[in-house]
Amino acid sequence: MSLPRFFLEQQVVAAEEDAVFPLRLAADDARHARVLRLAPGEHIAVVDADSDYFECEIISFDDALPLVRIARHLEAPEEGPLVMLCQGLAKGDKMDDVVRHATEVGVSAFVPLACERSVMKLDAKKAASRTERWRSIAKSAAMQAGRHRVPEVATPATVTECAAMLAGATAVLVCWEEAPSTCRLADAVHDALAQTRTPAADARIAVVVGPEGGLTQKEVDRLLAANPHASLVTLGPSILRTETAGVVAPALVIYELGGLGNGPVAVEEDVQLAPVPVAEPPLAAQGFAAMFAAPGDCDD
Repeated sequence: MSLPRFFLEQQVVAAEEDAVFPLRLAADDARHARVLRLAPGEHIAVVDADSDYFECEIISFDDALPLVRIARHLEAPEEGPLVMLCQGLAKGDKMDDVVRHATEVGVSAFVPLACERSVMKLDAKKAASRTERWRSIAKSAAMQAGRHRVPEVATPATVTECAAMLAGATAVLVCWEEAPSTCRLADAVHDALAQTRTPAADARIAVVVGPEGGLTQKEVDRLLAANPHASLVTLGPSILRTETAGVVAPALVIYELGGLGNGPVAVEEDVQLAPVPVAEPPLAAQGFAAMFAAPGDCDD
């Protein structure tokens, strides 16, 4: 079972094993610790500002401040592929949901996009406030999901500003509802890896999702011109809400790069599994079973 994970905004000075130090948590992290009902003797994972990893044992509590002992250093995991989501600004709390759920599936960075058709319009003050909120959500989601790093969240950018960030990407995938059905996301990912001779583990892929009204032709053209390996991609025949596409698209990319359970699986040889008897489904389930019956299996 993975350890509860906490990200510190400062470096752990007491870096030797068995060293004891107060775990100074941000307000949101302290609330998370209270929800977990952590007690003395329990172990947690701590990632400091220098991305050093420690397994720590809780010794005691000074009011709400945990006093912890470094049990051991943890090996920093390999960085792996980086997937950046450039998400068109969506109204209400939809961006909150996108940042939260996309962090959980493995997105490494976010660029909120101020598009021509974005309903949400942010001045400088509101943009700064929203960015801090999204960073806090990304941190909380990374803790909940056991991520090794907190995704970066940029301040909102225009499509032109975003395009300037994409020149060095392994691939840029522009999700557009008008893309032909032949523009498959999986093909775009693997074609870019082959053309750039980039291993999946080293890929840096940007995924662009428009706002509620979609991207304009002008915006699409600008994004496609930003990188020689930029492609239009479709997410299938269904029309997805922007907050749905903002999670589905990067999740598909991460899967194609070997994440989300798509990595190599060790298979134990010469293992014989006994057949499992199939019970008669209850009446309520028989209608659903018929939906998946092979032709000829159903009674006339």
